[in-house]
Amino acid sequence: MKEIIAIIRMNKVGQTRSALAEAGFCRMTATKVMGRGKMLKDLALLDKATDENREIILQSMLKGGRLIPKRLLSIIVKDEDVQKVVDTIIAVNKEGHVGDGKIFVLPVTDVIRVRTGETGEEAI
Repeated sequence: MKEIIAIIRMNKVGQTRSALAEAGFCRMTATKVMGRGKMLKDLALLDKATDENREIILQSMLKGGRLIPKRLLSIIVKDEDVQKVVDTIIAVNKEGHVGDGKIFVLPVTDVIRVRTGETGEEAI
């Protein structure tokens, strides 16, 4: 089993959820998160900044800069379903721009359904 963690734009949640449901993956957890990546806008501003503004922008970047609202999706799937889920998420979210998102795939060693005590794939 694998956990797929996808961090996507807030405005893509509905489309992503619908596409995953159509592909047969309805179970997921969604969480509102805040974060930042490379922020190429900051680097572009730094290049164009005057000496006085450059220091302000650099200090902002060093302190972590702006955090952007995103949505984190967590989906547990069988190993053989990972590529289908990843491809579906990419198909909906890829616009070719900074901030399209990130996808992480992690191993899951076990799952336990609290109500029944089922474990492994039966608990998904």
